[in-house]
Amino acid sequence: MCDESKLEEWAKAAISRRQFGALTGAAALAACASGESNATTPLPGLKEQAVSFPTADGTLDGFLVQPAKGDHPAVILWPDIAGLREAKRNIARNLAAEGHAVLIVNPYYRDVAGEQFADFAAFIAGGGFQKVGPWRGKLNAEAITRDATSIVAWLDRQDGVDTARGIGTQGYCMGGPFTVWTAAAVPARVRAAASFHGGGLVRPDNPMSPHMLLGKTQASFLIAIAKNDDAQAPADKTVLRDAAEEAKRPAKVDVYAGDHGWMVPDSPAYNAPAAAQGEADLLALYKTALA
Repeated sequence: MCDESKLEEWAKAAISRRQFGALTGAAALAACASGESNATTPLPGLKEQAVSFPTADGTLDGFLVQPAKGDHPAVILWPDIAGLREAKRNIARNLAAEGHAVLIVNPYYRDVAGEQFADFAAFIAGGGFQKVGPWRGKLNAEAITRDATSIVAWLDRQDGVDTARGIGTQGYCMGGPFTVWTAAAVPARVRAAASFHGGGLVRPDNPMSPHMLLGKTQASFLIAIAKNDDAQAPADKTVLRDAAEEAKRPAKVDVYAGDHGWMVPDSPAYNAPAAAQGEADLLALYKTALA
């Protein structure tokens, strides 16, 4: 993604547009211009709720949305660095409308509960990188493995979750590697994992590098790489493809026509056509792997 100084400039402009929209009654237009959504209620046929449950490290909280009727495969959604917020809830709502029970995890639950930033612009303007640094530092492979074990066990106890079908997981930016760690933590249940512009997927000096753990999973993978991330580390896609082949795991590893953050509507890099392609590929993965 852009450097922090450029992000700060973008955030100030985005917040100014929202303030102007609120004052002039053009909030909806301002939101559309910045790629944000104003949805705050469930889509028809869905039910949603804030949830919390114990883990080995404390009380995890999050947001669960699912079809109001029937049993459906569960999906664990790991947010990007700005955490649980409306942009992510809207992603989950759209996925639930396709027939999934979607849990968005608050990745920072060890330190804070609930939404900390209204959107990515507020994250940047409020010194988000500095604020979340200590929280994020706790999110190593071992911590996410413990979380994933608790999350899967909790999901399998919920009404409306089809335990006869596999669980999917998807992550954005820092959440990308979390999906592989989740699939490796509970291989018998997690059968699909999608990383969108994920960071840290290839770390050869780290035995818990996601690319080294594919063989510990029973999942199919979608690894969607941002074009500017690929420019910085062009060998990563080859390493990931080779690792998947060696592990005998189905994997689609592609570079998409969007920069880091292209999948997230409140990101300055949001790219609607590339996001639509990513969403289509995600649904195709779940349709096959969670059957």
